[in-house]
Parts: sequence; C-alpha cells; structure tokens
Amino acid sequence: MIAENEIRNQNCQQLLAAFFTKYPDARLKIEADRTLKRLMAQKVPMLGRPGGWVGGIIYALANQYRRPCGIPGLLNKECEEFFNVSMETIYRRTAMIKKLSVI
Repeated sequence: MIAENEIRNQNCQQLLAAFFTKYPDARLKIEADRTLKRLMAQKVPMLGRPGGWVGGIIYALANQYRRPCGIPGLLNKECEEFFNVSMETIYRRTAMIKKLSVI
C-alpha cells in the first residue's frame, strides 16, 4: 500500500502542477500542496483516480469559507473534463478530505 500511495502522490502532484499551470492561483496552489502532504502523512488509502483526489482538494479549498458553489472561474463540465472524473466523485473526495480535517 505504501508504494501505491507514493505513486498516487506523484500522480496527484503532477495533476496539481498541470491544473495550476492552466489556472494559476498562487495561494490556492500552496494550500493544495499542503493539503496533499497532510493526506499523505495520514497514510490515507487514496483509492480511485488521482483526478478525484486533486479535484476534491481544490474544490474543498476553493469553498472552505463560503457556501459551496464550485471552483471559481470554472464550470463543472470543465472540472470533469480536466480531472477526468464526475463532479459526484469530486464532491465525495471533498467530503472525505473535510472529514479527515486536513484543510
């Protein structure tokens, strides 16, 4: 499981880098990197596609202090296409991330 999580971590880091290259936001990038590190430190089994986890991290952080309304500047359809997962998956990962209190 440890080797699998390391691969997952690398895939998530690459996807985060690609996301913030396309949609720059320095503050959100720093927080997303920290959140991913906290998830990895807790040794959470990150099952499923990396896009679900990265989308969940970004969605959770983007809506941390307000009523959830998506990722600013992106339509849900764009999120689904970028992360290659459904919004339902992103919502589930967001809920898991919040429950683990890593944000």
